[in-house]
Amino acid sequence: MAFVQIFIKVGDREDLTGMKLPLVKESSRRWKMRGSIEFPPGVDGISCAAIRDEGDDVGLIHLDFTLLQTEAVMSPSFKMGTRDPQLGLVMSFELHIVLSKLTLGEDSLPEDFRRRGEALTSQFRTTKNIADIDEAILALDKAMQLETEDYPGLVCTLTSLATSLQLRFDQTRNVDDISKAISLQQKAIQFSPNGSIAIPHTLRDLGISLTCRFQREGNLQDLSDAISAQRKSIDLADKDLQPSLSERLKDLALALDKHFNCTGEIGSIDEAIVIQKRSVEVAEAAELPSHLDLLHSLLQARYELLGNLRDVEEAITACQKAVNLTPQSDTELPSRLAGLGVSFQSLFLRTGDPQGIAKAISAQQKSVQLALTCHQDTISFLTNLGNSFGCRYDHNGDLPDLEEAISTAKKVVGLTPDDHKDLPARLNNLGMALYQHFLVTKNPPDIAESISALRKAIKLIPDEHVQRPGILSTLGNALQTRFQSFRNLPDIAESIAAHKLAIELTPEGHAIPGRLSNLGYAFLSRFGQTLALSDIDEAILTFRKVIELTPEGNADLVRTLVNLAWAYRGRWVVTRNSEDFDGSISTFKSIAGRTFAHPRARMQSAASWARMLHHHHPESPDIVPAFDTAVAMIALSAGLEQTVESRYSQLQGASGLVPLEAAAIACQLNRPDKALEWLEQGRCLVWNQLNHLRVPMDDLKAHDASLAQSISDVAKQLENAGSARAPPHIDMSFSEKITVEDDARVHLDLARQWDALLGAARAIPGFETFLLPSPSSALLQNLPDSGAVVVINVDVERCDAMALLAGLDKPVHIPLPKFSLEKADQYRRSLDKQLQLHGLCVREGEANNHVSERALVPLQKKRAPGEDVVKQVLENLWNEVMKPILDSLGHSRIEESSGKLPPRIWLCPTGTLSFLPIHAAGIYGNSHSESILDYAIPSYTPTIAALTTRVSNRRCIDKEASGLFLTSQPNAPGAPSIPGTTEEVQSIHRKATEDGIRVLLLEGSAVTVDECLEHMEHFSCIHLACHAFQDAGDPLHSRFRFHNGSLDLATIIQRDLKNADLAFLSACQTGTGEETLSDEAVHLAAGMLAAGYRRVVATMWSIGDEHASEVAKDFYEYLCTHREAGSGDSGLDGSLSAYALHHSIMKLRKRLDSSEQSFLAWIPYVHFGY
Repeated sequence: MAFVQIFIKVGDREDLTGMKLPLVKESSRRWKMRGSIEFPPGVDGISCAAIRDEGDDVGLIHLDFTLLQTEAVMSPSFKMGTRDPQLGLVMSFELHIVLSKLTLGEDSLPEDFRRRGEALTSQFRTTKNIADIDEAILALDKAMQLETEDYPGLVCTLTSLATSLQLRFDQTRNVDDISKAISLQQKAIQFSPNGSIAIPHTLRDLGISLTCRFQREGNLQDLSDAISAQRKSIDLADKDLQPSLSERLKDLALALDKHFNCTGEIGSIDEAIVIQKRSVEVAEAAELPSHLDLLHSLLQARYELLGNLRDVEEAITACQKAVNLTPQSDTELPSRLAGLGVSFQSLFLRTGDPQGIAKAISAQQKSVQLALTCHQDTISFLTNLGNSFGCRYDHNGDLPDLEEAISTAKKVVGLTPDDHKDLPARLNNLGMALYQHFLVTKNPPDIAESISALRKAIKLIPDEHVQRPGILSTLGNALQTRFQSFRNLPDIAESIAAHKLAIELTPEGHAIPGRLSNLGYAFLSRFGQTLALSDIDEAILTFRKVIELTPEGNADLVRTLVNLAWAYRGRWVVTRNSEDFDGSISTFKSIAGRTFAHPRARMQSAASWARMLHHHHPESPDIVPAFDTAVAMIALSAGLEQTVESRYSQLQGASGLVPLEAAAIACQLNRPDKALEWLEQGRCLVWNQLNHLRVPMDDLKAHDASLAQSISDVAKQLENAGSARAPPHIDMSFSEKITVEDDARVHLDLARQWDALLGAARAIPGFETFLLPSPSSALLQNLPDSGAVVVINVDVERCDAMALLAGLDKPVHIPLPKFSLEKADQYRRSLDKQLQLHGLCVREGEANNHVSERALVPLQKKRAPGEDVVKQVLENLWNEVMKPILDSLGHSRIEESSGKLPPRIWLCPTGTLSFLPIHAAGIYGNSHSESILDYAIPSYTPTIAALTTRVSNRRCIDKEASGLFLTSQPNAPGAPSIPGTTEEVQSIHRKATEDGIRVLLLEGSAVTVDECLEHMEHFSCIHLACHAFQDAGDPLHSRFRFHNGSLDLATIIQRDLKNADLAFLSACQTGTGEETLSDEAVHLAAGMLAAGYRRVVATMWSIGDEHASEVAKDFYEYLCTHREAGSGDSGLDGSLSAYALHHSIMKLRKRLDSSEQSFLAWIPYVHFGY
């Protein structure tokens, strides 16, 4: 095809010459004419002949310009098109109306006035000058007065005048204009001949006008008539000749959506969705995003009504496609991103999938960022973003998310005028976030401000408003929250009344499970104080109804089931009705087995299930599987998709408590094997995760090298993400917050990849248990030959020890009936008091300039009242814990004079016992003195696996790396001077040099942090004499203080320390854990084990310069003296480090007296590892 020939038609005449216009080929099926053609006034149509290069016609198409009077007059620039279905030929045109400079007089014809009016109307669309549309209406009205009912152009005049009146209505909101337009459109349809092509166009315009009047006056009949007109317009239109079909379908869908919003009739939105899907199918590419927009909003609305998962999934698909089709510069992109975020948030609330809320926040942040400078809906976008942060907080409990939600909500409320229609909803969001914050902080102003905001929202919102029930429900929750803290009965009465009214006002057919659940919880709360059976009966009936209404897989279902389980239990406590007991048990069991539920909910429910059985049916076989589930869920609640800091936050109150309780009950059931498994599986979770990320892949590589490499690659990325990802905080810039969320989403994706890769590995025969928790039988493998490993469990019900010995196929159970959790807490308090009185229990922030102690505060040389407190604690620990264990193991006292070395013993204490010096337990100061040091050489291990992994790893230290690197940092900026470290390392250096050991000493500013890391790679043993700081929130950021900066664990762990052997941490409190995470081994010693060191010497509290130096010198003297004679080896072997520490402590004891001060000087030194 080479050109198109156009023939102009004026009245009955047609220009037979025509104009030839060249065409440019754009694709195999598309040609385009360059330039434009100007037609003179009076042209009624054109005929277009498409002609090939060879001269033969492809086809002829006619275009009727009378359409300009109907469809086209709606815009000064518009597209028209027509097609020949038989030839498959389509032609489309873009037409522009040019205002003619006509002078109208008394003899002017009606069509002259009509054309003048139409031109002015088109001009008004561009200028928005009200004078243009006023003049247009006058001209068109004059044309109508001049035309009789049988005048050929009357229909065009009627529709043009109606269009002009509709445009003026849009500007002035004068209802008379839109009413006149409707009347004129109805007349145009009446006067149009049957089959006229203009009727579908006019019907569409009539539907739009009726919809406008409905929005102005609220008369539902107008909306019904509009829908009827739109349907007729679609039915009558020739689908092959109407390129605007998609717009007509969209208009009908919009009208049906308004009908649904007004009446709540589900049939209206159902039909709207069907119609809009058809609209999307026929829409032109340029218009497709706007049609997808409407489809998305309709599907989202129906999802919010009915909760059908398929609707929100389709809504996301439609909106994502619209976003993908929208250029970055398009002003509609922020709105589309915001809508996408709302749907992802809904998906998250429905399924609990963390990827949903991550994608929601990402999309909403981008929408806000794009809209900040130019979009009128920025405040709405901020509102959506704040809501998503609040939703994520509900799921994961991360306080920064809630703080972000509150900050955003306050900003939004502050930017919203008092008379704005959305202010009540925004106050509702603020009130919700504040009462959630109160639940964490117990700060009374939070709950007071929450209730105040919600009362204001209720006062502002009209009684009939669709959002009023939701705000009432939120107010009920806030009042119930305050009642739980202050037990003020009027609060819970008002809460119940608010919930009842919210349910009453919710339209019939709308989903109300959430509001019913809130009411049920309010009844349950009141029952907790009044024990009124009527309240608990109402709660149970309400929860049952909610469960019937809530689809399986809905995240909210779990919350209701939890409340129902507690309600059954509460009623059973009062009535002792066995059906209620069984109902509670079965409901807790049901929650524990629901894989879509959050691991924390499953863990808590499984633990409750197990406890009820244990206390009331102690012979039940379900106790063990219940605790199996509870312990397994602990690790899942602190998954790898979270930062280390967040994982520790999640584990507070879960790690330790449930495993310790489960182990105690297992011992009572004579199942020490299970006790061992649960303690191993439920403790030190974060370090275990880190060890899993660093596990050798040699065996797997032999079966599938590619899979092994993929696991290693993802493991490294997860390790970096867990420790390096910056936590969010309120003061970040918006772009920084977006970066944080992007990093979090990548982190989440990595965790998903990790799970998938482990699944693939476990599908390989022989790897079914790859990186899964070990059963008791596996834990008993690879135990050290040189001594027993003893796990000591401390729980409120009972205390037990489990001893593991090489060669035995089951643990030795040693009950400790004289010991208890209460005693452990008492001993801990007594010891802490002594440490404080002596200035030995400190943190970095309390430092001053005292020079004689290595602590970060001075040693307060006070004489404490009750001089024998420490000795008494040690004696109690001996009589109640260590002596029974040693007796059960058959250990006998070994006199120092015999020259024999005592056997090793590895201690793995739990709970509060982790903070007590059981390695020094004994009776001191009388003729019957004896201690653990007389029977065995004690070491600690965080877990059994931490020890057995080292035993099984027979890899030798590279001889070229074997040696000792020493550094002292006596004057680190901002920390007290510790001059004794200089003499300490220099004396060690002299001894090592004399004995031919490969050694390097660098002090103070002579070594940077990076240089220290390099030396750690090239020396198997390190000695750090410096200040240390433990970060309980994120142990990987625990650090050693250098003159030129800080050396943290995260950096150490990232190095390839394949030859790491011994780390001597001559610093303060490097072996002290965190009270709220007693079973997570949150200390530097455990961190160095995780970094690859096989053994670590650390301290439980602050140490003095003089004694630290003496202990270190004696320690290395022992190692040097006991090297293999005549080996010629210049390396240093740390395998005797436990013996060396035992030797140096015994020497220190001989130099000291028997005062409390002296005991506190030698007790803190501890040995970890193999």
